[in-house]
Amino acid sequence: MAAPVFCTLRARVLNSPAGLYPLACFQRIMVNTPNISALSDRAQVLFKTLVERYIEEGTPVGSRTLARNTGLDLSAATIRNMMADLEDMGLIRSPHTSAGRVPTVQGYRLFVDSMLTVKSLRDREIRRIYQNLNTDLDLDTLLHRTSDMLSEVTSLASIVMLPRSEHKSLRHVEFLPMDDNRLLVILVINEKEVQNRIIHTSRTYSASELEQAANYLNRIFSGREIKQVRDEILREMGATREEMNRMMQAVMEVTQKAIAGDSGDDDYLVSGQTNLMGVSELSDVQRLKQLFEAFTGKRDILHLLDQALNANGIQIFIGEESGYEVLDNCSVVTSTYESGGEVLGVLGVIGPTRMAYERVIPIVDMTARILGASLKSQD
Repeated sequence: MAAPVFCTLRARVLNSPAGLYPLACFQRIMVNTPNISALSDRAQVLFKTLVERYIEEGTPVGSRTLARNTGLDLSAATIRNMMADLEDMGLIRSPHTSAGRVPTVQGYRLFVDSMLTVKSLRDREIRRIYQNLNTDLDLDTLLHRTSDMLSEVTSLASIVMLPRSEHKSLRHVEFLPMDDNRLLVILVINEKEVQNRIIHTSRTYSASELEQAANYLNRIFSGREIKQVRDEILREMGATREEMNRMMQAVMEVTQKAIAGDSGDDDYLVSGQTNLMGVSELSDVQRLKQLFEAFTGKRDILHLLDQALNANGIQIFIGEESGYEVLDNCSVVTSTYESGGEVLGVLGVIGPTRMAYERVIPIVDMTARILGASLKSQD
């Protein structure tokens, strides 16, 4: 697997008086593409127009379209020669036998780094994000709401990494009986994080049994790390059931099921995968299947999120820059979110390389900032 190449955008999306500003104001950490100075002024205009038209329309852009939209007084022959030069530089390519051209990964990188103008979000868009991520929500609901909202607003797939915490201690647990051998488990983690989970049990437990189980757990395990609690419960379950009384059997079963989710399987949330089914570049059934399997398997995407987490700020991975073949036709735009100056996790979107970067980037950035503010207000 090739080492990923990516660009870090450290500055935040700010509202400028004009409402527009060049993305070049961001600090470029690492790129692997021709320098903008290698293009003449006319070539820059032509290339920028080509990328913008392709992002908007999704069809290869020809010389006639460029002649009409660049505002340059150039003959069709001159434009074709300039396109040939851009192709030689690896910035555009001709798909199949089409007379038009589309951007390459290197072309998108040059466009994003040096030519993209990001628009400030409208007030109503900011209000929508604030209203969805209000501070009265518990952590689990807040993160799910963030993931759902991000996919809805961008019409792409969203990913939200759960907050990384070195210590996850069990403070309190309650079990409430439901119907059909189901229980509502209320876990208080660390100081204020509340998680509600529904689990299925092998039999119906009485309210008295559940109260005894909760009292036992709170007395023995309160203040201890979740991983320690889980490991000890699993060791206890290794004993024969004949050696356990009825109450202890209840404790072991409901606790093991209640904290199983803290084994690391739920490292991030994903929403809006079906949005990608309508993207022509990703419409191949086998390609979509592999992408959905990557969402489910999580390992590769988690590795990518870890890179974004370690680098901090806004990250954009375009095509094969991710280092994972399954994402070769995708772009991933992420931003870290933080509370109290501590980076807690990463959120972002996955979509085609032909995405509206000028709109997606500020949405991702604003969502990360508002999520961080909501988390801080819960402290």
